[in-house]
Amino acid sequence: MNARLSKEKVKAESDEGGPIRLLVIEDEPHLADSIARRLTEEGYIVDIARDGEEGLALSLTKRYQAIVLDLLLPKKDGLQLLREIRHNKVRSMVLILTAKSTVENRVEGLRTGADDYMVKPFALVELVARVESLLRRQGVQQSTILRGADLELDTETRAVRRASKVIRLTTKEFLLLEVLLRNKNRVVTRQTIAEQVWGFAFDTGTNLVDVNINYLRKAIDRGFSKKLIHTVRGVGFIFRED
Repeated sequence: MNARLSKEKVKAESDEGGPIRLLVIEDEPHLADSIARRLTEEGYIVDIARDGEEGLALSLTKRYQAIVLDLLLPKKDGLQLLREIRHNKVRSMVLILTAKSTVENRVEGLRTGADDYMVKPFALVELVARVESLLRRQGVQQSTILRGADLELDTETRAVRRASKVIRLTTKEFLLLEVLLRNKNRVVTRQTIAEQVWGFAFDTGTNLVDVNINYLRKAIDRGFSKKLIHTVRGVGFIFRED
């Protein structure tokens, strides 16, 4: 069993008043660690299970508000695991994360007891949004507003404002800004941005990140003396409040 602790300040609390606990059941080490690290950055306490049997044991012995579940698992298939936890009245919200992408696969997963279904490859920023949505459905109250300097972003309504100015962004520009805001005053590498916004299948040989960052910078910095998005040469980018 591999557990990851949250930051000192937990983003939200469960209805019992304790920290929100999430379980990631995924056998691919790099992917499992990336998901757990990203969710931990959001203030959740995250456990990792590397196979279906370990995932089932954790699901039945700990209370998780949400479970991220791969289907192709060693030792016990993901759908069988899902059937067993629902049979045992486990009420955790379940997000299936899988390479199985047909309509039949989605229908089977949802009818087996999943609350949401996400196909690989995926962007980490979308995974975070899906988890937040599941937690809201469960009644967990979380702020949807991200702020940095005089800029405000609402992850639910997708509204962006700087000072009193409404800023209109494309979907990719919005996701880029969300990643930078969630890491404000910290440098975010191009590789991290690519995984967060475009997914793990992103071709790192392209300049797509830089091109879209330039579009975003023009959208939110044009007309303002204080520039918020900065390039850290050879590394990545930073949303700087100071």
